[in-house]
Amino acid sequence: MPLLPPSHPSFTQLRSFTCTARTLAKSTKQRLKFEHSAVPEYPYGPSQVYKQSNFGLYGTQKIRFGNMVSEKNEIKTRRYWRPNVHSKRLWSEALQAYIRLRITTRVLRTLDKVGGLDEYLLGEKAGRIKELGMGGWKLRWRIMQTEAVKERFRKQRELMGLPPKEEVLQGSDGMLATAEQVEDEIKQFDEDLQKGQDVDIGEEVEEQISVDEGFMSEEPPSREKVLL
Repeated sequence: MPLLPPSHPSFTQLRSFTCTARTLAKSTKQRLKFEHSAVPEYPYGPSQVYKQSNFGLYGTQKIRFGNMVSEKNEIKTRRYWRPNVHSKRLWSEALQAYIRLRITTRVLRTLDKVGGLDEYLLGEKAGRIKELGMGGWKLRWRIMQTEAVKERFRKQRELMGLPPKEEVLQGSDGMLATAEQVEDEIKQFDEDLQKGQDVDIGEEVEEQISVDEGFMSEEPPSREKVLL
C-alpha cells in the first residue's frame, strides 16, 4: 500500500476554538496594566513570585516549600503548602455594596480584629500597605474617593486641631486634574468592577502549576514529622 505524502504543517497545526474573554487571555503584566490604568501606581509593585496574589487579598502569603521526613528511615520527600484561599462576599460601608474577592483565612482573621474590610484597607502603616498587594491597593483607592471616607478624614483633622486641607484633584498619573476627569476615572473603574449588585475582585480560576505527575505531590502528614 503506497504511503500518503506528508501534509504541510500549516494544515495540521490549526488554532483551536476558545471562548476565553479577551481581558482574561492577557498575561499577568498586561492584565494588571489594563485594570490599574485609572489607579495611582502601587509603591511596592506587583508580585513576581506568586502572581495570583495580585488579584486578591493574600497578605503577602505565597507557596511554601519543604520536606516530609519519615520517622523510621528519615527519608526526605519534597512537598509544598498552598495558602488557604477562599472566595468571600464582604460588605463595604464606604461603597454600600458587597464585594466578592479571593482572600486568605489569615487576612479574614485580621478583618475581624480591625473591624471590617474598610478599616483593613485604610490602614496607614507601611506593613499594611505591603499586605494589600495590587488588588487591595486598587480597592483602597476606590474607597478613598467616597464622600464617607473624605468626611472621616475631615473630622480627624478637626480633632487634631489642623486646618481644613485644600482638596487637590489628581488623576491616575499623579498630575493635576479637574473634577470631571476624576469622575470619569471613577466611573470607568466602577464599570470594570460592577457585575450585577456585587463587585468582583480577583480571578475566578486559580493558576495551574505545570509539574510532572508524582513530583512534590501533597500527602497527609500522618505519623510523620515535618521539618522546614
